[in-house]
Amino acid sequence: MSTTPPAPASICLLRLSALGDVTHVVPLVRTLRRTWPQVRLTWVIGSGEAKLLDGLEGVELLVYDKRSGLRGMRALRTVLAGRRFDALLQMQVALRANLLSAAIPARRRIGYDRARSRDLHGLFVNERIADRPGIHVLDAIGSFCEPLGLKQERVEWNLPVPDAARAWAAERLDGDAPWLLVSPCSSHAVRNWRAERYAAVAGHAATLGYRVVLCGGRSELERRTGDAILAAMKTPALDLIGRDTLKQLPALLERASLVMTPDSGPMHIANAMGSKVLGLHAASNPARSGPYSDRRFCVDRYDDAARTYLRRPAAALPWGTKIEKPGVMDLVTVDDAVAALERHAATIGSAAGA
Repeated sequence: MSTTPPAPASICLLRLSALGDVTHVVPLVRTLRRTWPQVRLTWVIGSGEAKLLDGLEGVELLVYDKRSGLRGMRALRTVLAGRRFDALLQMQVALRANLLSAAIPARRRIGYDRARSRDLHGLFVNERIADRPGIHVLDAIGSFCEPLGLKQERVEWNLPVPDAARAWAAERLDGDAPWLLVSPCSSHAVRNWRAERYAAVAGHAATLGYRVVLCGGRSELERRTGDAILAAMKTPALDLIGRDTLKQLPALLERASLVMTPDSGPMHIANAMGSKVLGLHAASNPARSGPYSDRRFCVDRYDDAARTYLRRPAAALPWGTKIEKPGVMDLVTVDDAVAALERHAATIGSAAGA
């Protein structure tokens, strides 16, 4: 019979970004809180990501603005003066995060295995998680509790979404017809698909009884992409690009029957909210960084990308290799995405038109 290890008094988590990645940390937070309800959790996090997770119970969010550089690192050291954590979970290997971790006083400093380390990561940690190639990013992050004597056996998100945000989303995505939500842009531009291809799939969705909504942030790229999709569509769509907040976004994704997107933050937020995802993958491996819960409706051209751009099959590449080459997403065809859409329509009775 297994026994629960003694609870540490305090744990600091360091994961600054990005929106999708911080959703992968939430199940780890849930695991720690279920096992040790009294442990004091502090999470050093990016500013946008903190807005998404504001209200996450049992966690102190300390915001580090990446634009603040060394000044922000010194400010964090001042905030933490006089505190010492039993453990730091250093879950980001970028040089900025590694340097920032030096401002966090902790007895145990748990980081990634050597295979995933870079940017001097090993100099800032004194313990490492196990090297397990071939697992999803969420499972790798979940394994940070194992040096503490725990195991993440249940994946639970329950993102903090205010009632007002859900009411806002319900007003916009109303009715009984299923909604196809198109979130066309990733923060990595080479992962983005062509606007006319989104429009073609959205038009086909309309013939199956789906209603179509576009969402995205306030950047010029997202607005320009949305305008191009709308211009190419022959059927109407609801345009919500730039009109939601980071608190309203999860509520919006939650109401969608299906979310079509490249590998992006909205993909992982949608998955966390229980929505199905039509993920478009060529630049990244969906087995590693696709929607965690259900990849039945994803398009996977990662192996084609590996053979086309790297002259090797995907199975021969180091786990986690990204193929972010110009034009790689052209390997994902409209027919690929339509087939995935029709697989989803079949699960709900050919959508509203059944």
